Amino acid sequence: MPNAGKSSLFNALTAAGAEAANYPFTTIEPNLAVVPVRDARLEQVARTVGASQIVWDTIDFHDIAGLVAGAHHGEGLGNRFLANIRETDVIVHVVRAHRDERVVHPEGSVDPLRDIETVETELVLADLEQAERRLERVSKQARGGDRAALAEQAWLERVLEQLRQGRPARGVPVPEEAPNAARELGSLTAKPVLFVANVDEGSQEVPAEVRAHAAAQQARAVALSARIEAELAELEAPEAEAMRAELGTGESGLELVVREAFALLDEIAFFTADAARPAHSWHLRRGLTAWHAAGEIHSDMQRGFVRAEVIGWRELVEAGGYAGARERGVMRLEGRGYEVADGDVITVKFTP
Repeated sequence: MPNAGKSSLFNALTAAGAEAANYPFTTIEPNLAVVPVRDARLEQVARTVGASQIVWDTIDFHDIAGLVAGAHHGEGLGNRFLANIRETDVIVHVVRAHRDERVVHPEGSVDPLRDIETVETELVLADLEQAERRLERVSKQARGGDRAALAEQAWLERVLEQLRQGRPARGVPVPEEAPNAARELGSLTAKPVLFVANVDEGSQEVPAEVRAHAAAQQARAVALSARIEAELAELEAPEAEAMRAELGTGESGLELVVREAFALLDEIAFFTADAARPAHSWHLRRGLTAWHAAGEIHSDMQRGFVRAEVIGWRELVEAGGYAGARERGVMRLEGRGYEVADGDVITVKFTP
């Protein structure tokens, strides 16, 4: 909702300088920050193999306008807001839980669960309209007996039943016969959700009602103080680390949000590294293969894939490099069907 602390947190986490002020709808056009996803494992790998530099994979944070009741009918900046969310992979829902009276609350009082329900109701209503329109189109195709259309029609009817009960669409699995159904619908409530409770200074606990709601919604929840994160963002790294140690927080707010977002997406990291080129980090959905990993690096590698040399990052570091790893027999040759493990270091062999 407006004034929940979205833009303040965005500024603190990304140092992107998004406008933040104490009145609703400060953010009209979405702010974008491309943030490196740092990984201490790759730093060790890069030192071990003598890589010239490190190139981090990135995550995009979009800071978008606050939502009010009636957004699905265009209240506030509703329609633009909802269009912006449809482009994301994960919704980070910032919820005001702090009691700073200097910050105006659109509803006049602080009630995290009420605010969550206001936003979720708008997303459900927007999905309901979208699903009804989609069902009308698909039903015409299904009359001809098209198998995929029939499966999508049945799925949309179940989705609508779920939405009419005020429940998110993510609870209805997509049928195998219509694998593109979810993409065609573009449901907002099918997206994974990370609740970020913007708490008072000195607090590190997610409010109990937010935690319980997240668990019921198959979502995740973390607690951050946007004010503290903003102060830490202004400090040099050693000072910030010392202050975090004092506060008892071992990782930065950015690290926490990124870790939880990747957990929601079930993403794992793999690395490429040698002495001749920069070391890179990459991310891939858990359960995908060496062939998919090759495609993340370059489409030419995927098309001409021959095999992959694979070693766990720890084994590579402990062996002192590739030569030591080969002597120990811990380097493996894997085919295109090999399921990539978190922390694998991969060298793809391909035919140009």
